[in-house]
Amino acid sequence: MRKHIVAGNWKMNCTFNEADDLINGIMEQLEQKELPRDTKLIVCPPFPYLEMTTDYANDSYFMVGAQNVSDQEKGAYTGEVSAEMLESMELDYCIVGHSERRAYYGETNKTVAAKVDQLLKHGLKPIVCVGEVLEEREANRQFEVVKQQVEEGLFHLSAEQMKEVVIAYEPVWAIGTGKTATPEQAQEIHHYIRTLLTEKYGKELAEEISILYGGSCKPSNAKELFANTDVDGGLIGGASLKAEDFIAIALSF
Repeated sequence: MRKHIVAGNWKMNCTFNEADDLINGIMEQLEQKELPRDTKLIVCPPFPYLEMTTDYANDSYFMVGAQNVSDQEKGAYTGEVSAEMLESMELDYCIVGHSERRAYYGETNKTVAAKVDQLLKHGLKPIVCVGEVLEEREANRQFEVVKQQVEEGLFHLSAEQMKEVVIAYEPVWAIGTGKTATPEQAQEIHHYIRTLLTEKYGKELAEEISILYGGSCKPSNAKELFANTDVDGGLIGGASLKAEDFIAIALSF
């Protein structure tokens, strides 16, 4: 039985004091409202707050992930953070291939594959983002785009390695555009991703992999989205910056 996962991506938000308040707010919510046993809660703060967040996590019911990682092992890469560094902090997860990294920093499927390899080498679970932009959706190329991202980013992995991966589908066209992906559209792509996994690795393994929805998920639509057979949770952006909303989403299964 695959896990339900709700991961909060804070992106480049919060001062140190705001981050401290937000984590404490999440902990207070968790003390008041018990999460289902099959639900994992992950907090992904900016790099400067990872140590503080892991310290709090030791006393609470959430796990900690990073928002990015270098595709290089170590060396003269100023400003980069290696998977070995994240491993030394005993982190659990790391987001790679986010649509913003692809759009603003030119990350390719090859880059994503290299980052996945680094994370798995150092014992972290990658949350690998895939998804189409508005022009691709309007041209009815969403399946083609997602297939290429999944195949080039992940299909070099062995079955054992693949078991450690979480996939997040981001309909980029539905994020901050005023357009909304329906639960049916989300399920359609999630099911397609699981079909690709089944064709490559077999049905048993494909059924073990959690596929998250990352397109403007909030308390008002989470329950309807999560009711879909192949939607196993969410990669949450803006709503993860409000403790009450974040936990409300996690309680939507």
